[in-house]
Amino acid sequence: MVKPDAVSKGYTGAILEKINAAGFRIVAMKQTQLSKADAEAFYAIHKERPFFGDLVEYMTSGPIVAAILEKDNAVSDFRTLIGATNPEEAAEGTIRKLYAESISANAIHGSDSDENAGIEGNFFFSEREKF
Repeated sequence: MVKPDAVSKGYTGAILEKINAAGFRIVAMKQTQLSKADAEAFYAIHKERPFFGDLVEYMTSGPIVAAILEKDNAVSDFRTLIGATNPEEAAEGTIRKLYAESISANAIHGSDSDENAGIEGNFFFSEREKF
């Protein structure tokens, strides 16, 4: 998911280009605006954390671009491509090093497991929407 900060700054195209260049196939993609209820549901795992309210506010602050990607070892390879959550700690050339503003406005979200990738893909896309 390309997050609101990256979408608003016009980085979506450059980010998608890096994703394609890394060998990922985009299976489904759409730009959408998360409602407060959507953001709360997507990040429910963080509900008890002190940053939850700020996270929901940030994720509803503008459009996002959700996508389902395919590639062998997709989750692991994507986590490498996007870089550390804190862009100051992200490796050179990673998406977060190039496009993130801060640890909280970090340009992009990537699933942390195959299981969560399925859950998150289904959150944004119905079976009909997947190519």
